[in-house]
Amino acid sequence: MRNLLIALVLLQTVSSGVAAAATDIAPGFGAWLDEVRKEALGRGIKPDIVRTALAGIKPVRRIIQRDRNQAEFKLTLDIYQKRVVTPRNIKHGRKMARRHADLLKAVAKKYGVQPRFLLAIWGIETRFGAVTANMPLIPAVATLAFDRRRSKYFRAQLFAALEMLDRGYIELKNLKGSWAGAMGQPQFMPSSYVAYAQDFDGDGRRDIWNNTGDVLASIANYLARHGWRDGLTWGRAVTLPAGLADRLGPPGRRVSSGCRAHTSQSKNLADWQALGVRRADGADLPTRDLDAVLVLPGGASGPAFLVYRNYAAIMGYNCAHLYALTVGVLSDRIRGG
Repeated sequence: MRNLLIALVLLQTVSSGVAAAATDIAPGFGAWLDEVRKEALGRGIKPDIVRTALAGIKPVRRIIQRDRNQAEFKLTLDIYQKRVVTPRNIKHGRKMARRHADLLKAVAKKYGVQPRFLLAIWGIETRFGAVTANMPLIPAVATLAFDRRRSKYFRAQLFAALEMLDRGYIELKNLKGSWAGAMGQPQFMPSSYVAYAQDFDGDGRRDIWNNTGDVLASIANYLARHGWRDGLTWGRAVTLPAGLADRLGPPGRRVSSGCRAHTSQSKNLADWQALGVRRADGADLPTRDLDAVLVLPGGASGPAFLVYRNYAAIMGYNCAHLYALTVGVLSDRIRGG
């Protein structure tokens, strides 16, 4: 399991302190960190928060290695799904559906997101809360903010994490997550936590680490705020007539703003039907008046999927076709499809 392996590696990395993960401070890191402190104060973050949160941190070099080798961008769809859509995860997902039936119903009613999708994301991210990530968050996001590859994005995450501390959402000693800064059972980035995390039980805390209601509501709120439609599924596997993928040309439509993944141009289901596209079992496509885009995660010779608007919401959660398709497939299996 990818998340578990990463968690184990990082637990070893930090077992003797963050300093053990780096030899010497990377050239320029100290000056860069001084700039971060200055900007944080300029943003209104309390001086004591800035001082304590950024005291003595050093770049964690192993994090950069992990950032260059993310599973969603290295594996095929078949291998990725065999690791996630397992009989054990399907069985556990159905068990969670029964255990939290009333809670899932209440969350679905408030946010308009079907329970099976909440369970699928929860299961993929942290195996329904069983996998925990205990990397100190500030050094993790500071490392990636200092690195040039995605410095702008992670600099924003660093300030969002400081904002969490400043607002009293969590204490520094408890602010932990994955090597890439993802936190809690939904694996929210700090900016996502600030924008979308929910206090579903009204206890005054948005506890995505330990409170199942807050976890499920936060996932649902994220999807809802990204355009989820309750009366729609994610999509389906399809078969294509010979040569259609080549005739359509390379995918040139972005799934959503801010996401670099691409799909085909959008067409009505009736138009896809007229082009010879059929369900995976050869049956006709649904007759609903819906637009869909074609996703070919392995290229023209690989598996094909027609996906709907909800797929873009899942891609907003994690901009990788392998991830979004796996959420859809696992949700179908949990439902019993």
